[in-house]
Amino acid sequence: MMNPRKPQPNSGPHRLTLDGPATYQITVPGHLDAARADWADPMRLATETDARGRPTTTLTGAVDQAALLGLLRRLNSLGLPLISVCWLDVSQPRD
Repeated sequence: MMNPRKPQPNSGPHRLTLDGPATYQITVPGHLDAARADWADPMRLATETDARGRPTTTLTGAVDQAALLGLLRRLNSLGLPLISVCWLDVSQPRD
């Protein structure tokens, strides 16, 4: 399983905000089929096997906090408990 990077301090020109994009990593048990997970765009899906041989799916991508909440609600509506939600980095602003 991927090891998330240590969170960066919330300082400097690129701060974590409610409306700005940031990169998150969400891990849930089971296998989510990427072909049926268009609702998860722009997250990348990766399925791995944990130490006990059970599949886990990790979603990684840059979204703002409103989109993050939408993703979490969707995972909840699918009956998927959260293993972890990690903030990885503040995304660079797009030109």
